[in-house]
Order: sequence, then structure tokens, then C-alpha cells
Amino acid sequence: MSSLLGARQWLNGKPLGAADLRGKVVLVNFWTYSCINSLRPLPYLRAWAEKYGKSGLVVIGVHTPEFGFEKDLGNVRKAIAAQGIPYPVTLDSDFAVWRSFGNRGWPGFYFIGADGRVRHYALGEGDYAASERLIQKLLAEAGTPADGPIAEIPGQAIQAAADWASLRSPETYLGHAQAQNFESPGGAHADVSSRYRAPAELALNHWGLAGTWTIGGEFATLDSRTGSIRYRFHARDLHLVLGAPAKGRSVRFRVTIDGVAPGADHGFDVDADGMGVVREDRLYQLVRQARPVADRTFEIEFLDPGVRAYVFTFG
Repeated sequence: MSSLLGARQWLNGKPLGAADLRGKVVLVNFWTYSCINSLRPLPYLRAWAEKYGKSGLVVIGVHTPEFGFEKDLGNVRKAIAAQGIPYPVTLDSDFAVWRSFGNRGWPGFYFIGADGRVRHYALGEGDYAASERLIQKLLAEAGTPADGPIAEIPGQAIQAAADWASLRSPETYLGHAQAQNFESPGGAHADVSSRYRAPAELALNHWGLAGTWTIGGEFATLDSRTGSIRYRFHARDLHLVLGAPAKGRSVRFRVTIDGVAPGADHGFDVDADGMGVVREDRLYQLVRQARPVADRTFEIEFLDPGVRAYVFTFG
């Protein structure tokens, strides 16, 4: 805990010290704001902070970035407000707290008893009922029992739980450091501006580019005036982490599913005609299917240059 309490930057309140946590049950959540897996647990974290705060639970978010733009203080501050996070968040851009805890991924959850010992570690989404029962147990051990019904907490919009039963598409990076299943003819060319053609057909979970792009280690950048990305997916939700060319500049885009506008299957950041705008660096929800989930071909056409595309995620 010393690395956490010694963190230099805190948001949503004053820096926490040892006196603030003495005798408290502490839940430490490692997250990053463009990761869908980090966003979907937030309804539970908010509810637990409100429900058990008076009984001695302290929820702390540790924001450890995956991408460079997530190190920006203004970006994180805006994301905290947009996602409705009420509890303290410390910035861990150098991974110091992450390494100290030995954390292994996003989201990571550490449940710490009033005696200061880590009593449980959980990696990833799910099993929230067991987590809440553990919180109740730790509070009872601390002498401040807080029993109550264990209930599923629905998330709204981008924070809604995934449709796990229909999910057949994995996280897919566009930067060459982690990219897989790229199918544009001629293959990918790392770190050099190159002209690409969209593949005529795509196997499930394969993707391709059209237009002139530079595929860097972390992201692909559109160099031509227009360009597109095509992906064959199987999931209710499709998200794409996108970055604007520069602050104050935006990029218009158009989304299609199987070649037509999404209509009722549009995501939170797209209208029924498939239109949307990249104005800031974050995760964009582009598809939320209302119809039965099946293999479908997604395409996003960018109508302005300079967009950065990082990773597809699904739900």
C-alpha cells in the first residue's frame, strides 16, 4: 500500500494517506479509461462505494494507462466525469503502483481487510456477487457489519454487461506490435506510409484497411484524405478505440453493417444512418445489435484524414 499512498496525483478528492485507510476495508481497482473491460464493472464499483461507504469501505481507482493518450491528465479527468466515477482515483502513468501490487491486467481488483492484508485478488470481469459477499465479510470482521441483498446491477449504454453467450470475437489490435489476422492484399508494412486495398472477403475475426495508412506499433494512422477499416465479427457490441488528429480537430465517419446503415443496430456513438465524429481520444461504441447476433461484416469509412485507430473490442 505504500506505493499507492505515495502516489503523486489524485483526482476526485485529496490524496489519501495511511490515516484515511486505517481500520478500513479497501477495494483497489486497476483500470484504464479506453478499455471496455474496465468500463463495464463501474456500475458495481459505484454501487458498492455508495452502499458500503458509511460502513467503512473505501474504493480507490488506480488509472494505469494502456495507450499514450491515456497518460494525459485532462483526458483522464474528462473520462472520470463522463463515466460517473465518484470515488478517489490516483494516476499511475509510470506503472509504479501496478508493479508494486504485481498486477497482471485490466481490470484488476484487490480486496484489503481492515488489518491491511490483501485478502483476495480478481482479474477481469464477472463474479460480482462473490465480490460483494467478500466485502460484507471483511466489513463484519472489521466490526462494522453491512448485510444486504446481493443483486445484479445493470449498466447503461457503454457500461452495459457483455452478451457473453453470443461473443465470438476477441480483442484485436491494429498496431503492428500486437496485430493479428490482417488480410489486406500484400500484408502489413510497419512504420511506413503505405497504400492498402480492402480484402474482397474476410474470414471471421479478420480485418483489412483501405486507403493510405501508417501502421505504427501502437496504432494505425490514416494518411490519405479518406480511408476505411473492415472487420468480420460475431458479437452484440463492437467498439473501436480512436484518436483525433489533434486537439480541436475532428474526423467524420460512416459505419455500415453488411454494407448498409446500422439502423436500430447502431452503437452509442453512431446514429441510425451510421454517422459519427471522432472528437477526442477514447473508446467508441459503434454497433449494438438488436437483431439476432450472427457473423457480420463491419466497415467504418473515415471522411477526413489523420484519425488514429488502436484496437477493436467486443461485448
